[in-house]
Amino acid sequence: MSSEAQSLAAAGSDVPDQMTHREILEALSGLLLAMFVAMISSTVVTNALPRIVADLKGSQTGYTWVIVATLLAMTATTPIWGKLADLFSKKLLVQLSLSIFITGSLVAGLAPNMSVLIGARLVQGLGVGGLMALVQIVIASMVSPRDLGRYSGYMGAVFAAATVSGPLIGGLVADSVLGWRGCFFIGMPFGLAAFVLLQKTLHLPVVKREASIDYLGATLIMAGVSLLLVWVSLAGQQFAWLSGTSALLVLGGLALIGVAVYVEARVAREPVIPLGLFRDRTVVLATLASVFVGVAMFASTVYLSQFFQLARGMSPTQAGLMSIALVGGLLVSSIVSGRAISVTGKWKRWLVASMIFVVAGCGLLGTIDETTNLVLVGVFMCLLGIGVGASMQNLVLPVQNIVSSADLGAASSLVTFLRSIGGTAGVAALDALLSAQVSDKVAAGLKELGVPTGAQHADGIPDLSTLPAPVRAVFEHAFGASIGELFLVSVPFAVLALLCVLFIKEVPLRTTVHTSEEVEAQGII
Repeated sequence: MSSEAQSLAAAGSDVPDQMTHREILEALSGLLLAMFVAMISSTVVTNALPRIVADLKGSQTGYTWVIVATLLAMTATTPIWGKLADLFSKKLLVQLSLSIFITGSLVAGLAPNMSVLIGARLVQGLGVGGLMALVQIVIASMVSPRDLGRYSGYMGAVFAAATVSGPLIGGLVADSVLGWRGCFFIGMPFGLAAFVLLQKTLHLPVVKREASIDYLGATLIMAGVSLLLVWVSLAGQQFAWLSGTSALLVLGGLALIGVAVYVEARVAREPVIPLGLFRDRTVVLATLASVFVGVAMFASTVYLSQFFQLARGMSPTQAGLMSIALVGGLLVSSIVSGRAISVTGKWKRWLVASMIFVVAGCGLLGTIDETTNLVLVGVFMCLLGIGVGASMQNLVLPVQNIVSSADLGAASSLVTFLRSIGGTAGVAALDALLSAQVSDKVAAGLKELGVPTGAQHADGIPDLSTLPAPVRAVFEHAFGASIGELFLVSVPFAVLALLCVLFIKEVPLRTTVHTSEEVEAQGII
């Protein structure tokens, strides 16, 4: 009997061994609504961001930090939420995440300036990090890996609903008398409803074992990751890539992560990230693929709203409608791949196919500019959506399939954590590239028109409706061509993700919530 099995036998499992389909669906009602809240928090403000930043007198850097602040908080805290889920009541943790998110949303909606807004987005990110990690963990603790595909279709539908309805609702609210502030209030009723539903429907036994929280490791991981992400976010704008400030941030971040690795390996009784997980090739390759997918997925799609509004002159509502092409592909591929995996037990073929679609989608979107036919843009977005939909949950599945229930939270959140790191770093790095490319193109275009560059704020987010037609065309070309180039930059990362997936060894999905060793330890039939 392994040490993990002995530990489980002594501690007791915190999940029921059998749940009926009806019981699972009842519990899923609150969980999926919580996931909807997490997803809509980002999508509902996406199309309103250009207007928000302009109203609060922000810049391209401010635009990025409204996004990065949430991603940073979500990323840095994801492994902590995952580890807490292995130690404490998962239900209580989900409800705590919802409460934090609602508080952040209220402050963001009342924000008088960019600084307060960015701070509120950090608080939102803390809650979103918990929701994104915990929902997957709770579902995996109720359902066997083989049956997860049966329910991942519901998750895909919720993801698609939030992605489609978020921009549409956000655009309509931003264009209404409520203004952009209403976009932050829109998720609060859903959060409260999810809280109540979870109280009524989610009934998991509370963990009954001694808990040792790794405060030191959690702090070091958060600090180290945050320093590196701050460096990627601000380098090239607030200070040079090769500068004393860059050196301090990089060396400081690496040093903190190095100490964190030592603490996790030698000091912590209950490490936030159990380093033993990395002894398995599946975990290593799946987490690496998650990093690269994060760059391609988060970093590429976050700028599509800017493309439609600043390069194509669309309103927030119109930009939201354009997202249907991306989400349609995502919804179909998520449901189809999940169902097929449950029926056949084969998952690798779907991961490989999804990565090929991501590579193709990013490559084709790299050809767009302000003159590209919108039908073609929609087709390219659909291809990317198909790839994203079939890879999101399915990249976590191989890891959940091989770990014990005692490490389920830490392992699941590890994949989400590294995917978020890739996305956050990618958004920040590509923003630096976008700012430089737009600034150069605007300066060149205005010079041809004989317009002084400084008079047009070449480094800011313009209000296209206030610009003369020739100057507006300059900005539309600058954003259209530059955003297309961002997708080309993301292609190599998508290719690396494909290579990682190709080398993952396919292990048959187990049909029980527990591993065979845990079954033996507890005498589960």
